[in-house]
Amino acid sequence: MAEISISNKDWPRVKIKLQRKYNHLTDEQLQYTEGQEEGLISKLEGLVNRNRAYVVFTLKKALVNIDNNRL
Repeated sequence: MAEISISNKDWPRVKIKLQRKYNHLTDEQLQYTEGQEEGLISKLEGLVNRNRAYVVFTLKKALVNIDNNRL
């Protein structure tokens, strides 16, 4: 089970933050459905060439202050 939970409401903001940090990520690569956090984490590991712990940390950081555009 994933260490995080991302709602469909929060995902657009998280996606924008990820695209600002990793400007090579496309909307198609960042398709997400609520409840599919495991798949998202696995996909991001490969796309940003980082380990699981880093990806989970980055996603948690994006969720902490969802209204802030910084990651």
